[in-house]
Amino acid sequence: MPHANARLTVRGRLLLVRRVREQGWAVAHAAKAMGISRQCAHRWLARYDQHGVAGLGERSSRPHSTPRRTPPQVEEQILACRDQHRRGQDWIAGELGLAPRTVGRVLRRAGVPHLSCLDPMTGEVIRSSKATAVRYERERPGELVHVDVKKLGKIPDGGGWRAHGRAATVAHRHKAARVGYDYVHSMVDDHSRLAYSEIHDDEKVDTCAGFLTRAAAHCADHGIPRIERVMTDNAFAYRHGRAFVDAVAAIGAVQKFIKPHCPWQNGKVERFNRTLQTEWAYRYVFTSNQARRDALAPWLNSYNTERRHSALGGLPPTSRVTNLMAEYT
Repeated sequence: MPHANARLTVRGRLLLVRRVREQGWAVAHAAKAMGISRQCAHRWLARYDQHGVAGLGERSSRPHSTPRRTPPQVEEQILACRDQHRRGQDWIAGELGLAPRTVGRVLRRAGVPHLSCLDPMTGEVIRSSKATAVRYERERPGELVHVDVKKLGKIPDGGGWRAHGRAATVAHRHKAARVGYDYVHSMVDDHSRLAYSEIHDDEKVDTCAGFLTRAAAHCADHGIPRIERVMTDNAFAYRHGRAFVDAVAAIGAVQKFIKPHCPWQNGKVERFNRTLQTEWAYRYVFTSNQARRDALAPWLNSYNTERRHSALGGLPPTSRVTNLMAEYT
């Protein structure tokens, strides 16, 4: 296959050579007829004179030497860090003291798949990648928060299928009682990405309303004194629940709804839900549901104060809130 910007194929180059060398065309006339410059025509003729028909084929654009290429030992460190921690280029760059673009080039050159294509437990490729939508961001903390609920199956005592395999649990599916679900209620600030989550046994109206009140208090404790807008999907508890509507009014906010069947409009919290699964819920093999519940608070604190966020230039969410508080003081 010819290069993307090449005007002539191998067949066209051979035709150019025959017209000049065999039929006696002037180089300028042959170049004009082929739709190329005289310099390009002379280049192909010189290659033919030196290498014959083989010289009309494609050549790699790769340079003969790359003295500034990342050393092999550094590339090995990058790949080992990716394999061990399964993190993105921004996180790896911060750990190894490299530029994120350098890490990204090494990963792409090695053919490492994107994290979104991997199973969070095993690191195996389980899905194909797809392009992301256009991003947006509010100008200040508290201008808009995203609220959603993530439903997770509870872990039976002793561990579920992730600990013992499907074969060990399917045989007892109809012999044991259902363990039910955990409902992880989350709120994410659009500007700072500051997140707050609670685990409940349901997603009823009163539960959602109480969560919103406590989430707003959490934001106030972390430098976001007022929430202006609350965005949710069109779940019954959010749209028709009187207690939730009253809770939104009580914190002085306006309620916003996404367009039906368009979850990407609530994308900040939807993306947080995925991070919640891969880095907390399914990151380790928990042997009890309470062990997983107890691990949420430490992980959430690390997410807000330590975890590097690519949308924030490699800084944690609290960095934007801290900077805001500094401006007011």
